[in-house]
Amino acid sequence: MKKVEMFVAGMSYSQSQSGAYALFLGVVGEDKRLPIIIGGFEAQAIAIFLEKMKPQRPLTHDLFKNFADSFEIHLLEVVINKFEEGIFFSKLVCEKDGEIKEIDSRTSDAVALALRFGCPIYADESIVEEAGIVIEEPDQEEEEENLQTTESEPHPSSANPYEDYLLEELEELLQKAIEEENYEEASRIRDEIKRRKEKS
Repeated sequence: MKKVEMFVAGMSYSQSQSGAYALFLGVVGEDKRLPIIIGGFEAQAIAIFLEKMKPQRPLTHDLFKNFADSFEIHLLEVVINKFEEGIFFSKLVCEKDGEIKEIDSRTSDAVALALRFGCPIYADESIVEEAGIVIEEPDQEEEEENLQTTESEPHPSSANPYEDYLLEELEELLQKAIEEENYEEASRIRDEIKRRKEKS
């Protein structure tokens, strides 16, 4: 099996499944992406780590990391090793006292753990060839046209609930959402804060 190294390229709401998210893993050094449909809980676990949020209590994947560290179990790598009927399968390659063990895992959990352990993510090359998609970067003219279209055509159905808040108020709302362990709302607030800072 030839492996290719992957990285977390992004995440978005799934257009095909309600309440689900699309996780995009990119191939290192290429413009190819592997789209993986994952659940809301796993999406939050990945987003919280990427956005450097600090939960009040450890989430499941944090608990797994703490448990493994306590017993000196090391996660060496994550490998997406099978793709059947639209579902990706993965394995965790772990080491303890020089002994290597492979543990089956859902890909969403495997990615969330790989981020916390700081270990590489790989995929079987044949899986990338079969399920990967090429992302074409839009040129400057297309980006400007899309921006003009977005700005000139309001969408009342997608009103931003945070648009009337000041940046300082958003920061306070974010902290409150984290303290209340409402990570889905925290992610939305963080997105709005990021959008504001990018515009300024």
